[in-house]
Amino acid sequence: MSEPAVRVDTASQVPPYEQIRAQLASFIVTGRLVEGERLPTVRQLAADLGLAPGTVARAYRELEAAELIRTRRGAGTRVAALPAEPQHPDADRLTTLARDFTSAARALGAGTETILNAVREALEEQT
Repeated sequence: MSEPAVRVDTASQVPPYEQIRAQLASFIVTGRLVEGERLPTVRQLAADLGLAPGTVARAYRELEAAELIRTRRGAGTRVAALPAEPQHPDADRLTTLARDFTSAARALGAGTETILNAVREALEEQT
């Protein structure tokens, strides 16, 4: 399976680490990255994206805290098994993500209907 590309928009109001975290989380929960698949090292992904290693490390730490990836010395960072039970999202985090997205969308000049349509399309792509 070819690894999906992570992209970072440095002009976005969403911090780069959050863009990385959100994209990788999406790839994992939608099956584009599967259990056991190895992720690039922090240094490699940082170099590929032109970012500081600390930025990628923060994204990886948050993914580990969410139990989506696991890092083991000598084995690298790999996609973890998805939990058998559906996770209940953290309402505060979900609100923050929605606020970040809508702020970035408004900065692009998008109105409410355009933003809602974009969210609907993204949700449909993931089902």
